[in-house]
Amino acid sequence: MSDKDNKGSMTVAEAGRKGGETVRNERGREFYETIGRKGGATVKAERGRSFYEEIGRKGGETVKAERGAKFYEEIGKKGGDRVKATRGPNFYEEIGRKGGQKVKKLIEEGKRAARAAMAASPAEGAAAEGAAPTGGTTAAPASEPTPGPGQNE
Repeated sequence: MSDKDNKGSMTVAEAGRKGGETVRNERGREFYETIGRKGGATVKAERGRSFYEEIGRKGGETVKAERGAKFYEEIGKKGGDRVKATRGPNFYEEIGRKGGQKVKKLIEEGKRAARAAMAASPAEGAAAEGAAPTGGTTAAPASEPTPGPGQNE
């Protein structure tokens, strides 16, 4: 091929970049956001959530190997400082309180489910726990009555 034949030609990367810029200028950035969400939903439907977990883990390991664990400390601090600056220090108090309430609720639900399982099959429940019943009985103590259907503790 002579130089005359290559004049004006571009690489595939250059052509793709140019085409992408043209689409961005014609349709706007939101277009890419929309098709990105659609593509992500399709991949999730085809491969499942575990696919994203796996590629995220691999990507994190690669970044850690290249930049070190200290990098994550630095970007975490920067992110925390940015959130504090934009939302204020009370934001962390609020989300901490919400998280604590959620944990409390989950613990209560777990205790309720455990009592229900013990009441349904005392022998199986004790065997599954790996412990013998205490006090010769498997019923809940009188101080902790098991709530009936629709009742809260």
